[in-house]
Amino acid sequence: MQNYEYKVLPAPAKGEKSKGLKNAETRFAYAIERLMNDMAAEGWEYQRAETLPSEERSGLTSSQTVWRNLLVFRRPRASAEAALDDSGLERRRLTSAADLARTNAPEGAKPEAPEEAPRPEPVAETEAETETERPEDDDRQPERATTS
Repeated sequence: MQNYEYKVLPAPAKGEKSKGLKNAETRFAYAIERLMNDMAAEGWEYQRAETLPSEERSGLTSSQTVWRNLLVFRRPRASAEAALDDSGLERRRLTSAADLARTNAPEGAKPEAPEEAPRPEPVAETEAETETERPEDDDRQPERATTS
């Protein structure tokens, strides 16, 4: 299967001046022609022109939709990139840190066992400690005496 890479460029907004081009129409056509020929010289094949919406800020708090004209080009991927994609990356397996340590260890070295982090011991609570440390008890307001 052929793999392609794509390039999207903004279409020229106005024409380019050149010898023998008198009106705006021919200048605009020349600008597009030149862009397409430059891309073809680099191996890009013209696919299509697209008009797509773009949200842009307008002032401090609002936004507006602006329509952009884009030219889409494609070319076959380089053989090295295509070979990498076709090699089946899904078949590759991720190497764990332990596997890397074993493969990078010097010859004859004994593999080290991974160290386990010390586990905290559970703390036994007494009823008296639990009663005094409840946060919901702290939310109560003391009653005030009213004077008449």
